Amino acid sequence: MKTLVSEISAVLEGLLAEESLTTDYLPPIRSMSSDVIHMDGTQESRIAGPVDSKVGLEVLQKQVSGCGGCDLARGRTQTVFGEGAAGCGVMFIGEAPGAEEDATGRPFVGPAGQLLDRMIKAMNLTREECYIANVVKCRPPGNVTPNPTQTEACMPYLRRQIELIAPEIIVALGRVAANALTGRVEAIARLRHQWHTWGDIPFVVTYHPAALLRDQSRKKLAWEDLKMVMAKLRQLG
Repeated sequence: MKTLVSEISAVLEGLLAEESLTTDYLPPIRSMSSDVIHMDGTQESRIAGPVDSKVGLEVLQKQVSGCGGCDLARGRTQTVFGEGAAGCGVMFIGEAPGAEEDATGRPFVGPAGQLLDRMIKAMNLTREECYIANVVKCRPPGNVTPNPTQTEACMPYLRRQIELIAPEIIVALGRVAANALTGRVEAIARLRHQWHTWGDIPFVVTYHPAALLRDQSRKKLAWEDLKMVMAKLRQLG
């Protein structure tokens, strides 16, 4: 009996050692679980197996493209999911697509997007090195500010998107993104120029590029916020 127990213990120890050696060389994986609301209002729960960030983003983007969770789905040309590099240093999150974004399916490609590109360049980064998205994935009619119902319908997608992107730092652009990430309905002036956290990810709040185009005096304030991000990136190495 003692011999049999010893043999079983030796086999188990060998299996555990083999498993430890194998998992050391596997890429990080995440599970995928979310509910999808279709255009006809029906809801489907989808749970997939372990996925890496690229596959997870592809699955999530497909789910977003078929979403009918709020009234914005009826008027969109297409959804605007986001673009950029997973595992990036900085993820920029705005409020919602505009007309140019709705037409192209890409975030921040209009005048506000061109200013954002210059802001990113001033940070010694490129657009391709960052990830750019919006809280709301469909264009509100007339580019009005998304209402709470529309914002809340998109929050599960944004949460999963952030999880998959896993940025080092988030920059919330404008009041809608700031309120969504902080959970506080306050003005930008009260939320900016300080660090907040989304889970374990630090983030700052600053003015939306469209607001900077309307009021040039705020550009200096926005630059102060971005300098905080640059300093944090250097600190994180």
